[in-house]
Amino acid sequence: MLFRFSGPQEVSPGRAGCNRAVAQGQGAAGCQFLSLFNNLFALPTAIETISFRLFRYWDAIMLRDTLNEAMKEAMRARDTASLGTIRLILAKLKDVDIAARTEASREGVADDRILSMMQGMIKQRNESIALYEKGGRPELAEKEKAEIAVIERFLPRQMDEAAVQAAVDDAIKAAGATSIKDMGGVMAALKSKYVGQMDFAKASAVVKKTLAG
Repeated sequence: MLFRFSGPQEVSPGRAGCNRAVAQGQGAAGCQFLSLFNNLFALPTAIETISFRLFRYWDAIMLRDTLNEAMKEAMRARDTASLGTIRLILAKLKDVDIAARTEASREGVADDRILSMMQGMIKQRNESIALYEKGGRPELAEKEKAEIAVIERFLPRQMDEAAVQAAVDDAIKAAGATSIKDMGGVMAALKSKYVGQMDFAKASAVVKKTLAG
């Protein structure tokens, strides 16, 4: 049984252990359920309510699970183009997970870091496209574009220019920014709220232009 009110020797796997196994895609169904139960009903602290624990739990596994399921689906469909790109995403994610590990925490990074990572992958490919097109290698540029299309499937809907401008205006107003020297605070606010939805390089140019008047 999953829930037994017994002595210390019979306690089921701890919250951190289950979360780590689930986040890495290695948890059995029982461990996945127990991990969710532990996160939901562990006693909250002053800054960690039960509802916050729920969001933290799903934040840690949802996008990671989506990527793993997409890889399996691409394998079943023999979609080699998508499969290759998804494997690249997961390989990069493994590197990010390892870099983020500490002695206190071995869990994988959360969705916001994964989204930021994928945006970085898109940025790298856009830079490569510019170089390949300049160098007369259109076939390589097309390959990079195809990879971008796969990566974008896992990102939220991207904000258009009007939405970016509106978000920048709101951030500037909320921060009380009046000049370029306040740009760092505005960008920090945008990055905390719109990760995965906004090209921050382009948003930075919009912030600079808006603050410059």
